[in-house]
Amino acid sequence: MAEAEFTVHVLVRSLPEQTDPAQHLYGYAYTITIRNTGRVPAQLIAREWEITDHHGQRQHVRGLGVVGHQPMLQPGESFDYSSWAQIGTPQGSMQGRFFCITHDAHWFETPVAEFALADSAHLH
Repeated sequence: MAEAEFTVHVLVRSLPEQTDPAQHLYGYAYTITIRNTGRVPAQLIAREWEITDHHGQRQHVRGLGVVGHQPMLQPGESFDYSSWAQIGTPQGSMQGRFFCITHDAHWFETPVAEFALADSAHLH
């Protein structure tokens, strides 16, 4: 089987319009760039996220595609999407994985390393 690989880059920003400290709600937008760094065409089919606040409260999210898309990427192509999450503390984290399949029906997973949900303007 030819080598299948996606790599992921994440950019996070706070969402003031989804943040209400009095209600213990803190919103964060994240933009994900998925690049096919493998040697074969492949498609992202589903995703799984674990979202954790600073108190250890966890949310699990699973579903087909990302923001309504299941992008098919040729080697070297990338796909960007933005979404958001809301947690109960000013800081938290997300991590997860994408479930993918090659053009010739071989499954593989792309891990997404843990990244911070935090407003960098308020970090010390």
